[in-house]
Amino acid sequence: MSAIVFPGIGPAQLADSARFLTGQPVARRLVAKADEALGYSLVDRYREAEARGDQGPFPEPARISFLVTCLALAEWAVAEHGLEPVACAGASFGGTAAAVRAGALPFAEAVVMTAEWGRRADAYFAREHRDIVTQSFARVPLDRLAEIRGELDARGEWNAVACHVDRDFHMLSVREGVLEWLQKRLRAAGGLPLYSMRPPMHSEVFGALRAEIESEVVAGTAFSDPVIPIVSDHDGSLVRTAAGVRTMLLDAVTRPVRWPLVVDALKGLGVERVHVTGQDALWGRVEVMTDAFEVVAVRPETAMRPRRRSVIA
Repeated sequence: MSAIVFPGIGPAQLADSARFLTGQPVARRLVAKADEALGYSLVDRYREAEARGDQGPFPEPARISFLVTCLALAEWAVAEHGLEPVACAGASFGGTAAAVRAGALPFAEAVVMTAEWGRRADAYFAREHRDIVTQSFARVPLDRLAEIRGELDARGEWNAVACHVDRDFHMLSVREGVLEWLQKRLRAAGGLPLYSMRPPMHSEVFGALRAEIESEVVAGTAFSDPVIPIVSDHDGSLVRTAAGVRTMLLDAVTRPVRWPLVVDALKGLGVERVHVTGQDALWGRVEVMTDAFEVVAVRPETAMRPRRRSVIA
């Protein structure tokens, strides 16, 4: 049995995806639908944002382009390989793509929701929690992470886990003033500090942002019961109702991602092969995934590759 997984968003440049968005038939169709929903040209706006050097790794057109790319690749993979996935899942921002693919959220509404959600989040973090940063790191098992967090607590330093990506790969949010201490402490513990991110992600202290998005962005969005279950990236539960999908997406603001629980849930459904559809440098590559499944990476270049034609002698 198979499942479709949508990765979390990562930094990308228009040059990395423009050929796919404008040349691959499924992507081109979805871009046209996105343009209609947005009232502007997605590709042109992406190009303009890059030319201006917009601040932050994920300007609005980049977010929407990522959503379009993920969904186009999923549609292509289903048609190309005759997939009948028993479930889908999305890491962090990938949850929106999962909701669309599962039939719980219309594509056009997902595009508009993504745009407005991003605007609200950008404005919120421009004025609130400006001293919080999220640090990612590898080679730190859970027991060692607990020790480090205990030391932060003893110092009176606020901290919160944003993501458990793998058994020893995590993301931890802290105040910027303690970031250098944290990086040194991670190295002393044998860990490998990777990149730090701003704005931060997935913490209960962002409850005001969740409430704003719930009342002013998602309130009028028409969710449906998913056709196939969505595995929640917060606790590994199977989401089967419209209300559950709505809550799952909103909870992305305030609840940490627990990717090993997603893996456990998919294994419990009998999944053996996972198609990761999107530009992914992380979620489909960690050991918890590769140990459990045959992972098929479905990237833009995969769908753009010329099909081989059989030769009849």
